[in-house]
Amino acid sequence: MEAAKRQPTCKGPLDGIRVVDLTSVVLGPIATQLFADFGADVIKVEGPAGDIIRSNGASRTKGMGSIYLSLNRNKRSIVLDLKNEKDKAILRELIGKADVLVHNMRVKAIEKLGFGYETAKQLNPALVYCVATGFGQDGPDKDKPAFDDIIQASCGFVGISSLGKEAPEYSPNLIADKTVGLYMANAVMAALVHRGRSGKGQYVEVPMLETMASFVLAEHMAGLSFPDSNEPAGYKRIINGGRRPYKTKDGWIGVLPYTEKHWRAFFSAVDKAELIETFDIADRAKRNARIQEIYAALASITPLKTTAEWVGVCTDLDIPVTRIYSLDDLPDHPHLKAVGFFEESDHPSVGQIRQVRPVTRFSETPLSIYRHAPELGENTQEILEELGRCI
Repeated sequence: MEAAKRQPTCKGPLDGIRVVDLTSVVLGPIATQLFADFGADVIKVEGPAGDIIRSNGASRTKGMGSIYLSLNRNKRSIVLDLKNEKDKAILRELIGKADVLVHNMRVKAIEKLGFGYETAKQLNPALVYCVATGFGQDGPDKDKPAFDDIIQASCGFVGISSLGKEAPEYSPNLIADKTVGLYMANAVMAALVHRGRSGKGQYVEVPMLETMASFVLAEHMAGLSFPDSNEPAGYKRIINGGRRPYKTKDGWIGVLPYTEKHWRAFFSAVDKAELIETFDIADRAKRNARIQEIYAALASITPLKTTAEWVGVCTDLDIPVTRIYSLDDLPDHPHLKAVGFFEESDHPSVGQIRQVRPVTRFSETPLSIYRHAPELGENTQEILEELGRCI
């Protein structure tokens, strides 16, 4: 049988690495897309119904929704029904030839299918086997289901981000899924470095709750850092409501004078030099102790000029500043336009699409979008042929 036509590959830093991707939705696919962007051959294994995220977001073609398109470029798709013994045999062959297997199923579920770590290890002792769990498998919640909302609520993220609001709110962003996906990618690449040195594969678990609790507490440990302290958790500079967008004469800006130099320059530029002494700007400890008062002074000053005026003033003073951009504004963001952040291309089934390019820069192994997000099972034939099978 004539081999299916292959699309170009990327000679990125992971060129030559093969990943069997059993993940779905957002958490796993954001990790495996990084592998694919970095040049790995990522084989996305989907059941007959496909990844459920295919139907989410804006869509022009069935099964090719915007979220799926954003998370699955540079991969190949094969359809395998893992309730079917013939298809299980194909997955076993793929695992035997892979460097990495990644999944975000519950551990009991994948073990029931016959692809838990101990089984996979027998097929391929050098395999890096990575699972994203909801809760660490040595804890009492190990078998509970977990989604982004549940982890946001459980890890302290909702609590800290809802301070001062009438009711708790989730972030309008799949912050837990995406953050844990990035940790997952880092963990796999670290395990590959270890395998390169030792020749040994290993089991890697990335638990969502523990990962997000660690992420949230990075700057918010405060009194929790000291067992005998009565001081609460939370970085006061952030949680007391000082850092926020500031109103201007015609809109809003993000602005953050941060250092002594910034505050001196800012107050001098707006004819408020007396506040430099009033707020002890030269003394960092004293300045931090009165930071809410300083932010209140800032909030009283910014309505005096337009957004464009403030961007000009603060840019001249080298103070971090930006207008507030909506999502729909981003294609016209002058910096993002200049660096070619968005790329447009013709997808064979969807038509013209706009995508975010790989953002990491490698001088020796440059990245690119070299393969469109695949239709369900689009690459089944070529993958089977690579295994010496015909359909």
